[in-house]
Amino acid sequence: MSYQRKLINYTIACVNVFADRFNMSVKESYRYLRDFKGIEFLKDFYEEEHVLSFDNVIEDLQVLCRRNGGTI
Repeated sequence: MSYQRKLINYTIACVNVFADRFNMSVKESYRYLRDFKGIEFLKDFYEEEHVLSFDNVIEDLQVLCRRNGGTI
């Protein structure tokens, strides 16, 4: 599997887990993460984040998005 395909699959998984964690739709989750730089973070730090548990990744996304104006 190519690096890009792995990154896409990982991003989709993170968006889905984020949606489940915060009781939102996948579409809402994606928009929130996109608007508050979470998607960009996943892309930029894939190598570091994909070895962590989803719990840790979701915490990282939550902190990052709050720093960028998110409220979750």
